[in-house]
Amino acid sequence: MEYNWDWSILVQEPYLWWLITGTGWTLAVSAAAWCIAVVLGTLIGIARTLPNRFVAGIATAYTELFRNVPLLVQLFLWYFVAPEILPAPMGHWIKRDLPLPEFATAVVGLGLYTAARVSIQVRAGIQSLRRGLAMAGYAQGMTVAQVYRHILLPVAFRVVIPPFTTEFLTVFKNSSLALTIGVLELTAQSGQISEYSFHSFEAFTAATAIYILITMTVAAAMSLVERRLPAVA
Repeated sequence: MEYNWDWSILVQEPYLWWLITGTGWTLAVSAAAWCIAVVLGTLIGIARTLPNRFVAGIATAYTELFRNVPLLVQLFLWYFVAPEILPAPMGHWIKRDLPLPEFATAVVGLGLYTAARVSIQVRAGIQSLRRGLAMAGYAQGMTVAQVYRHILLPVAFRVVIPPFTTEFLTVFKNSSLALTIGVLELTAQSGQISEYSFHSFEAFTAATAIYILITMTVAAAMSLVERRLPAVA
C-alpha cells in the first residue's frame, strides 16, 4: 500500500500550534534543567576537589548515585514515588497544588541527573590546571574561596566549554523523556499529531528537523563563543 504523503498537514490547525507549543515546552524544560545542572554541578565539582575528605566523599557519592541510575527511572521516582514517601502535607501539595507538577518534576529530575555529569567535567577542568595557579593565589594571601572564584573557576570554565556544549545538547535531547510523565513537549506533540492525523512520517520528520535545527544553532553559537575567548595558557 502506497503511503499518502501530505506535508501541508504540518501547517494546519491545530497541528502547527502543537508543534510550536511542543518546541516551547522542550526549550523550557531544557533551559530550566540546565540552570539547575550548571549551578549544582559546579558546586559538586568544586566540592570533589577540596582537601576535606568528608565533603569530597559526599559530593562523590552524589555523582555516582545520580549518574548511574537511568534518567527515566529517576523521573518516575520523582513523579510517582517521592510524593508518596514525603510527609503527607508536602506530598499532597506536590500532587494537587504545585503548578505544572509534570513540568517541575521533569526539570528537577533532569537537572539533578545532569548535575552529576556536569560535576565530573568541572572537577576535571579544575584538576587539569597547573597546581602553581592555586599556590600563587595562596601566596598572595587569598582564601580557598577566593582562589576558586578569581583564579581556578574562570580558567576551568574556559577549559570545559566544549564538554558543556555537548552536555547541554544531551539535556535538550533527554528532555524528550519528559513525555513519560505527561509533559507535552515536542516528541509528545509529534506523537499526538500522528495519532490524530495518521501522518506519522510528516509529524516525526518535522520534530527531527526542529531538533537538528536547534542543536546545530546551539553548537554554532558555542563554537563562536569558544573562538572569541582567550586561549588557556
